[in-house]
Amino acid sequence: MSTRNSLTPSMEEKYSDIKAQNERRMMLAIKKSLSDAYVQTANELKAAGINEDAPPQDYYIALAHQQLYALLCGANPETFEGGDPQIAEFVIKNAQNIREHYWLKDTE
Repeated sequence: MSTRNSLTPSMEEKYSDIKAQNERRMMLAIKKSLSDAYVQTANELKAAGINEDAPPQDYYIALAHQQLYALLCGANPETFEGGDPQIAEFVIKNAQNIREHYWLKDTE
């Protein structure tokens, strides 16, 4: 099995381009899925005669975030059992670093 370290500079660029393209494609699919879940819920509630608003789209984003966090930590996303606390701590610290670097730097 080859590793990225064995790629020539032109192959490294191709690798990066392919990876970036698929990352964008994945994020578009995730965003569409989140929007679709909101719309589908609203439509099904209306069709069922339930006169309540669907949960806001942020609800679905938070749900996806929790389940992806569980997966990233090696836990069952349904029960949150079996996760690695060291990975969980690393992910939390990474999120805190993003917050500090991008969102707090202009407020201090």
